[in-house]
Amino acid sequence: MPIVDPRSGAPLTSEAETSDTAGADAAAYIVDLDMSNFQQVVLEGSMNTPVVLDCWASWCEPCKNLMPVLEKLAREYNGAFVLAKLNIEEHQQIAAQLGIRSVPDVKLIMQGQLYDEFQGALPEGQIREWLGKHIAAPAAPEASPEEQAEAALAAGDPATARAIYQQLVQDNPQQHDYQVDLASAVLAEGQPEDARAILDNLPPEHRDAPRARGVRARLEFGEEAPNAEALAALGERDDSEAQFLRALRQVADGNYEAGLDALLTLMKRDRAYGDDAAKTTLVRVFDALGADHPLTVTYRRKLFAQLY
Repeated sequence: MPIVDPRSGAPLTSEAETSDTAGADAAAYIVDLDMSNFQQVVLEGSMNTPVVLDCWASWCEPCKNLMPVLEKLAREYNGAFVLAKLNIEEHQQIAAQLGIRSVPDVKLIMQGQLYDEFQGALPEGQIREWLGKHIAAPAAPEASPEEQAEAALAAGDPATARAIYQQLVQDNPQQHDYQVDLASAVLAEGQPEDARAILDNLPPEHRDAPRARGVRARLEFGEEAPNAEALAALGERDDSEAQFLRALRQVADGNYEAGLDALLTLMKRDRAYGDDAAKTTLVRVFDALGADHPLTVTYRRKLFAQLY
């Protein structure tokens, strides 16, 4: 179905047709209606492209909640429908002709005819279902290499993540963050010395940056933390030593939030353990993550509250 500019009636095409209108200007399919363009946008335009007509008013709070959702969907659908917005206060004649009695009132116009409608500010999920009855949803964008690598790590497949990051490093040798990501994947594969070598070969300003310090902290904590066998040997133990060792393992695995929670709990329970080892370790994790890291900010505040 061709997509037309509702203001001019001309077909919308990108500079390169293979871009599938990805670069089309959102203003072409999010339009404010008035008497001068209503027929062109809604009646004539809907012969080529479905029109979602959003009738609203400035005094209507639900309208204010609904409109951003509709605009978001219009951009996401990238021209598969035109969102036409009608302010019924400013254009009472049009509203009267449409029989609008309350707002928000949303109508789907296709081929110049009313196909469907709903009233009220529906949740986004229900609006998606409503649209999906008549208009094909846009295909999900292909995941980026970075997203694929992150998904592989989350799924417990560090080998795949490592291969992706190796390619990214090869293709982008000046993007040192990819090298840090590669070190993280290598560490997740259980090769700490290779991970350390990658970090050590970074330029100094990147070697000491927060992301690299975070991976290096996992290396250091990994050397101190119990391995899987030792961790299993703890069994159901809940004494301070067992809590501390489990927290070290969590930090070593990059599960910082759980590890910080455990250390904070241990500090509250047993400040004497290991000569205040819980507090000392909390500070080490803060240093590794960096002062601006969200977890550092949050847990430093919690630590302060517990101390004072």
